Amino acid sequence: MPRMNPLGDAERDTVGTVAEGYEAFEAGHWQLAGELLSDAAGRVAEGAGELWFDAALAYKFAGNWPRAYATGRTAIGFVPRGRGEPAFWNLGIAATMLREWAVARDCWAGFGLDLPPGDGPIHEDLGPVCIRLGDVGEVVWARRLCPARARVISVPFDTSRRFGEVLVHDGAPTGERELEGRTVPVFDEIAIFEASSTVTLSVLVTAATPDDLAQLQTGFARRGLGVEVLAARLDLCACCSGGRVLQQAGGFAGEQRLLLGAGMQQARDLLDAWAEQQPGGRAWANLHPAVSSSG
Repeated sequence: MPRMNPLGDAERDTVGTVAEGYEAFEAGHWQLAGELLSDAAGRVAEGAGELWFDAALAYKFAGNWPRAYATGRTAIGFVPRGRGEPAFWNLGIAATMLREWAVARDCWAGFGLDLPPGDGPIHEDLGPVCIRLGDVGEVVWARRLCPARARVISVPFDTSRRFGEVLVHDGAPTGERELEGRTVPVFDEIAIFEASSTVTLSVLVTAATPDDLAQLQTGFARRGLGVEVLAARLDLCACCSGGRVLQQAGGFAGEQRLLLGAGMQQARDLLDAWAEQQPGGRAWANLHPAVSSSG
């Protein structure tokens, strides 16, 4: 008796390849998963779009940007434009990493985003966002330049990282931060897109009131520089960090250790000007390059 719905050798091989691909995906063997799933996608008549998408996703997780780009371009051919399809977002990230700006711009439009027209890198002000630094797990504040890139505008407490870095981040939120009544998403860092030359400095200041310290922060911010109060540091477990976290905005006074994202002479000039405004209530001392707090 013949078997019911018999499969040919090629079809059986493809089914096995798909199963092996998803096993590798679940195990976090991203490069292997991408290879297996893209191989299977090229040999099936149905479900190819999902396989190409998952292959591109695996290559993204592997950091293999040429392959994520190539498989991603195939994956978007299976989905409609303008409907928020994640295939466009993943290709947009890969195109950004490879600096293929025309393709990246087309991907954001294909996803359904309305960005100003132009050529080359996108440098818009798309508002604040938080990013979880991949190597240290710290969440920093940033200013979004495009759907996949943001510039760090807070001074990382872990001084192996720097104020002013431009990061590429993922598109799926992994937490929220609330500050002064505004809630913003947290995204995971994918890579440092542009390094920053701004070394983190440490300084001890005395501020009579919280407003005194707030004025120092404002003075640095007006010059595109950063100030972070060490007492504001909030260490969270991974579970809590992935939820909604209320962050304190100011309220610090007295003797405080600060981290500064600024050049040494810039910092001296601004600290001097700040202290001279109220000699009896403001002072600073011990300005020096900060030592990394990473483990």
